[in-house]
Amino acid sequence: DKSGRVAVNGLDYYYEIRGKGEPLLLLHGGLGSIDMFGPVLPAFARERQVIAVDLQGHGRTALGDRKFSLEGMGDDMKGIVEKLGYKQVDVLGYSLGGGVGFRLAVQHPQVVRRLVLLSAGYASSGFFEDIRAQQNTINADSMQFMKDTPMYQSYVAVAPKPDDFPRLLGAIGDFMRKDYDYSADVPKLKMP
Repeated sequence: DKSGRVAVNGLDYYYEIRGKGEPLLLLHGGLGSIDMFGPVLPAFARERQVIAVDLQGHGRTALGDRKFSLEGMGDDMKGIVEKLGYKQVDVLGYSLGGGVGFRLAVQHPQVVRRLVLLSAGYASSGFFEDIRAQQNTINADSMQFMKDTPMYQSYVAVAPKPDDFPRLLGAIGDFMRKDYDYSADVPKLKMP
């Protein structure tokens, strides 16, 4: 097992590698971190070499000043995979991590052997309307409602800049308010 940091496209990503076997890139959900996988990560690591990454602005990876986008993080994941010495990985992404994994597979299909997406859609219309309405209210001012949540507590426990939480909420809020539709990219994916 090892952990470290990889500089990619102006960001300093934190990663952990556990286990042995075929490589599996594990990508967590929004306002989470690697720790979100709890007991699941060791179970995967019994059969696979798990490469878990804290996404931009999450966990131990600082937000930085770069725009927050699935496309940007998709490119970043390719850089991380290559810098860590892997030619190809299987990808499991949950929620935000699913979106990042999807963009990695679309933008760099040669890097992704198999793709598993959990709770992630390829278009903003895939969300229930009431969930979308909730997402649209998230901004830096949401900090006051988030202070007692597990998301905030886990963030401040490990973040390089704990005071960035309102900025992260602002970036995620702006990101979630944008409409997107990647349906034309879905048929391009040839991996299982």
